[in-house]
Order: sequence, then structure tokens, then C-alpha cells
Amino acid sequence: MGYLIDFLKGIIIGIANIIPGVSGGTMAVSLDIYDRLISSISHLFKNWKDSLKTLVPILVGAVVGIVAFTYTIEFLLSSYTLPTALAFIGLILGGIPGLWKSLQNGLKKQTQTLSISHIIAFVLMFSLVVIILPLLQESGTSLTAIQLDPLSLIKLFIIGIIASATMVIPGVSGSLILMVLGYYYLIINTITIFISALRTGDMESLLPNLILLFVFGLGILIGIFLISKAIEFLFEHYSSVTYSGILGLVIASPFAILYNTNALNDLQTSQALPFALVGLVLLIICYYGIYQLGKNEAS
Repeated sequence: MGYLIDFLKGIIIGIANIIPGVSGGTMAVSLDIYDRLISSISHLFKNWKDSLKTLVPILVGAVVGIVAFTYTIEFLLSSYTLPTALAFIGLILGGIPGLWKSLQNGLKKQTQTLSISHIIAFVLMFSLVVIILPLLQESGTSLTAIQLDPLSLIKLFIIGIIASATMVIPGVSGSLILMVLGYYYLIINTITIFISALRTGDMESLLPNLILLFVFGLGILIGIFLISKAIEFLFEHYSSVTYSGILGLVIASPFAILYNTNALNDLQTSQALPFALVGLVLLIICYYGIYQLGKNEAS
């Protein structure tokens, strides 16, 4: 029964990880499996049998959740872009009070007050999202597939490592980072193409996309092991500065959402008013839901 419960919790975490603005780490904390999950990853080589007993049902469930919800996300982003983007923004904004509380706790723990180093960390991450990354993205968001060449595979591997670092931090969304980097649509599209090819037996599409997903997944797995130690070090010794940088990234993320989804284009259509109204309602609902989740987690 315990394995089934962990499997179901894994499905919820998988769904959370694919929605920009929702933190898989926060969801794991709320489901009361975060500590077990991180401990199993950290002690995988020392105590691999017990670690695998914990990790396998959760990871299998997460994969099922990601696969099952990918088509839904793709449909919503293509057919109802503005309402979906505003819902994502509500999820992002709802997590900000919790991150601010974490920053304050970090300041108390280190007996500090806000300083120039906190402001610099905030401004650097904010500028990275709003100014630097859009300039570097070129036409990345207009592409529908990742090219199968050495340079693209290296980039995809690195993106996997970066995404993995955010997936294990409560309050930060790994899929949001993918959207900020301009790879969210590409990964979603690769997953859907792979699933369709698997269902129809289309080997011509199956193998290339399997390679792409394997490289991305390998980057995530390696990143979790390599970066988790660095993340642990930063939170242990520089928690307030680290949270300042995370706040800069998260507060800038709504701009990245609107930019990468081209959601504002819906305002030029005949459905602009209903889309905007529905989107604002969803923004408020999603904000309240994540805000309450953060309050329950802190209590």
C-alpha cells in the first residue's frame, strides 16, 4: 500500500513539475515526502536498496504524471494562451510571499539585514531573465523541434542540469526555468512527438526523440547529484543572498511567461475580452491556491 501511495504522490509531483510556476519541491514538502526523497538521492550509493525502494515508485509516478499532463498543457497553451499564461503568473505570484519569508528567515539565521549584496543578487537575476536571456534566445521559441546534432545535445544536457537544480528547491519551478531559457515548448513538443511515435510505432520519429529525451533526462539526473550539494552549501552559508537571487528570478518570470508564450497576441483577437477576464479570474484563484499552500507548508 505504501508503494501505491508513493506512486500517486509521484504523479502529483510530475504534474506540478510540468506546470510553470508550480514547484515540484514545494509539492513534495506538502505531500510529506520531500525529506525522504532528498535523503534517498543523497544516500543512493551508500544505501542503494532502501533508496531505490523509495525512489522508484515516486519517479515512476512522476513520469506518468508528466506524460499524462503534457498533452493538456500543450492544448491549453495553443488554444487558450492568454488565460493559461495568466494562470501560470498567478501560480508564480502566489509563491513570492513564501520566498520573502524564507529570505527573512535567512537574514535572522545569519543575523543580517538587507545589504548591497542582496540587492546585487536580486538585480542580476532579474536582469538575466528580463534582458539577457531574451537577447540570447534568437528564434528558440518559434522552433517546433530540437535538432539532433552534437551542439544541440550538449545544450540540452546543460539545460537538464540547470532545470534539475531548480526542481529540488521548494518554491522554485523547474519548468518555469525551462520557459525562461526558451526550451519549455521544445521539451513539451519532444515529449508529445515521442509518445505519438511510440503509440503508432513510427521508428523514424521514435529514435531521434528518444535520444533527445535521454540526453535531457541524463542531464537532470546528473544535475540532481552534482548541484544538490552546491545548493545545500549556498543555503547553509549564504541563504539570504541565495533567496534574494531566487526572488529576482521569480519576480521577473511573469515577463518571461508573457514573452515566450506570445500571450499578449490574444488581446488583438475577437476573443480578447473573455480571454482577459477568464485569465484574471484564473490568476487570482491560482495565486490564492499557491499562497495558501505556502502558508500550510510554513505552519
